[in-house]
Amino acid sequence: MSAETLPTTTLSQRSIRLSVAAVLMLVSAGIYAVTAIATGETSQLNFEGLAGLFQRMVTLGLVGLGQTFVILVGSIDLSVAALISTVAVLASFIMQANPAMILPAILACLALCLIVGAINGLLVAYCGINPLIATLGTGLTIQGLLSAAFTYLQGSVAPSFQAFAYSGLLGIPYPVLLFIALTAVAGLLLARTVFGARIYAVGGNPEGARLAGIRTERVVLAAHVIASLFAGVAGLYLAARLQSGTPWIGRDGIYDLESIAVAVIGGTILAGGKGGVAGTVAGVLLFATLDTSFNMLGVDAFLKQVLRGAIVIVAVAIHAVRNKGHVA
Repeated sequence: MSAETLPTTTLSQRSIRLSVAAVLMLVSAGIYAVTAIATGETSQLNFEGLAGLFQRMVTLGLVGLGQTFVILVGSIDLSVAALISTVAVLASFIMQANPAMILPAILACLALCLIVGAINGLLVAYCGINPLIATLGTGLTIQGLLSAAFTYLQGSVAPSFQAFAYSGLLGIPYPVLLFIALTAVAGLLLARTVFGARIYAVGGNPEGARLAGIRTERVVLAAHVIASLFAGVAGLYLAARLQSGTPWIGRDGIYDLESIAVAVIGGTILAGGKGGVAGTVAGVLLFATLDTSFNMLGVDAFLKQVLRGAIVIVAVAIHAVRNKGHVA
């Protein structure tokens, strides 16, 4: 392949990812606006309503960003839901409503995420265990230990830490600003750094990447660590929003499966090597829009899951047709 061809191909792939994201965002905006007008909930279209919509994106968006990294290297992480629960419980248990314990609690939670991500990466990259089995096993172990140690609510976050979830700057909630900042960092990391190029190389052609001198195991390990850290930030946010963590908060949110779904809807294929942050954010926006629209329409909670599942199937089918050489 010539030097002139490579940039053209890369530009073409980025254009496809951006087009998928743009279509999803336009569809989401259309659904949201039409539903708000049809139900008479026009207040949802003002600044406060939109801020609330974007805040719905934060938790799933953070987990989805991390999941995108592991899917891009051809792996997957099913431990994120259990990790979210653990971080939320650990944060409230350490803080005990004491503002002086905010920083130690955050550091302890992120250290735990680093360890869990490293374990997942070692099992997948160095031990050769199937990522579905490895991360599912890790998640079940974490959930079991958590449920055994904390059978009820224990402790609460500091009031100043909780205020983070409900305060904002110029009307924009701080969690939304945090999500935007982390999205930008993730996007730049994938698009503008050597590490990002290695992520795509390992996911697209692991053997070729290895022959090119890339230490593929380290890249996979790093991707799992990133996914766990993003899940940890999501757990801290939920602890701040709910004042106290619960052992079932991550499981009930189905953040493991839904984070995979939003990434796939956004064009990140499960075979690895194709996808990106923009598509994942667009997928999260679609889910947040559907949730808000379903609430405005009074749709039953079980029907919501049915419709979400149908959307995922349709999205995967479309990507499978467009990328016949890959598995979506």
